[in-house]
Amino acid sequence: MLLSYTTKELGNTQTLPKLWSELDTKIHVDHHITDASRTWRKKALNSLCPLMGIPIPIGLHPYLVVGQSTAFSLPSPCKRDSPLLTGQGTRPLRSISSAVLRPTFVPSPYCASSLAMRSSAPLEMEMELDAETQLKNVMCQLSDPEGTHLGPPMYLPQNAGPHQLQQIVNKLLNNEEKLPYAFYISDQELVVPLETFLEKKKVSVEKALSIVYQPQAIFRIRSVNRCSATIAGHGEAVLSVSFSPDGKQLASGSGDTTVRLWDLNTQTPLFTCTGHKNWVLCIAWSPDGKHLASGSKAGEIQTWDPLTGKPSGNPLVGHRKWITGISWESVHLNSPCRRFVSSSKDGDARIWDISLRRCIVLSGHTLAVTCVKWGGDGVIYTGSQDCTIKVWETSQGKLIRELKGHGHWVNSLALSTEYVLRTGAYDHTGKVYSSPDEMKKVALERYKKMIGNSPERLVSGSDDFTMFLWEPSISKHPKTRMTGHQQLVNHVYFSPDGQWVASASFDKSVKLWNGVTGKFVAVFRGHVGPVYQISWSADSRLLLSGSKDSTLKVWDIRTKKLKQDLPGHADEVFSVDWSPDGEKVASGGKDQVLKLWMG
Repeated sequence: MLLSYTTKELGNTQTLPKLWSELDTKIHVDHHITDASRTWRKKALNSLCPLMGIPIPIGLHPYLVVGQSTAFSLPSPCKRDSPLLTGQGTRPLRSISSAVLRPTFVPSPYCASSLAMRSSAPLEMEMELDAETQLKNVMCQLSDPEGTHLGPPMYLPQNAGPHQLQQIVNKLLNNEEKLPYAFYISDQELVVPLETFLEKKKVSVEKALSIVYQPQAIFRIRSVNRCSATIAGHGEAVLSVSFSPDGKQLASGSGDTTVRLWDLNTQTPLFTCTGHKNWVLCIAWSPDGKHLASGSKAGEIQTWDPLTGKPSGNPLVGHRKWITGISWESVHLNSPCRRFVSSSKDGDARIWDISLRRCIVLSGHTLAVTCVKWGGDGVIYTGSQDCTIKVWETSQGKLIRELKGHGHWVNSLALSTEYVLRTGAYDHTGKVYSSPDEMKKVALERYKKMIGNSPERLVSGSDDFTMFLWEPSISKHPKTRMTGHQQLVNHVYFSPDGQWVASASFDKSVKLWNGVTGKFVAVFRGHVGPVYQISWSADSRLLLSGSKDSTLKVWDIRTKKLKQDLPGHADEVFSVDWSPDGEKVASGGKDQVLKLWMG
């Protein structure tokens, strides 16, 4: 059991004789020390002495000397001319003589009494330190976003910054290829040395300072800052826009009952897909890029061949009211893609197989189903105006679980794995795949890397002004209730790396939340009308929002500030999408035009 001393007690020099006396009572200071006692002594010394800069008595393994909270360890076994190791790497200090040396420590108010008490120690050292090495150290605990510690707490010099921390994390994780990381203390990103951050934020260092490291994308997306094309063609409002998984094609759905495919090279209409009887409310690409599905206000669904703009078959009929959402089965679950799920105002969701032209009905909601997601672990999530979220298995359409908590309509659902589910095997490298099996293999690797050892997370936004963070595979109860919006939450979206959640609301704001804990991080204010939709850049560093106020805005996640204001539309912006390759942004709205934005 460790000895317990408060900071105040350690500040009293009369406490020290008692401390060493108790240590010596516990352990005989001789050459016959058991492993258990050695471990206990090491823990006691490492826990107590660095706290107040007290020199640790030497003579036992490991040989340690601490002065003004700066620790130096002597390699064991102690040999003549061994260098001492410092926090900044190996630095030869005065060599160790076989004779007993008189120690000189870094000045400390406790040195004199400590040395007098330990004058009988079997081994003593002499150390001479330059003034610049006398920096105060901070005990830090590195953790991943899930809270898993990366080794035990360690002392870091206060002049250490993100660059040094990146080196430490890469070393501890044994990364062959050095990866970029961002570091957060209480959800505030560390972009300056520890000393500057601690002084500015007035953070207490009495306990180990918790530093969360987050992997960053190895590529960087440039912010869009100009409208590269304004493309007319639709005869009514543009209600939905969506890039293909590889970012090379763009589709839009409109109130003029057509779906249009656009040539991104010439920035002109490529195909006009006709066949719907009413407004095209939603569109969705299959993750392998081979199919495009669209749903209309009349309740029918049509699939299209993106290469020709022709229908892939007859309309899929079954829903009695308009389509509110479409989500495809992931390519890592089934390749080539052939199944998707649709949700409808009629209260049902349906799983469609485009090869067999059959469907499975998911019945259970008592009011309209407003949103639907096909999860990476093979289950389907539906949100409804009956205030519930239901979880379904997909082979027979049986209800697995019901998630309750919202007090009003559920408007939007988002998955932590949504980006890799949407893009499948495609990433920023633009690699092309020769076979469905190869695509499935790569997509599965990307999904496993994304999910790690954590469960898939779900976030829901509601008319009750709140959001819930769920881990449905673990519990039917929400992990966190996320409050703060003053009006209904219209759209929620996880960042591609799963570390952030963004929410758009009719209160004219966009809010940022921690994607693991659900804790509020920041609010983005600037829109002067309800925010309809949001979209992330592929590197999770930038967030795009479209609003009723006719503007798009790009927000910087690191600085928590507006990065770019993008006026240009003549009326409300209903839909926005940032291409998966990060190069382009598309927007559509009430002014009937499609706009492309580039950096």
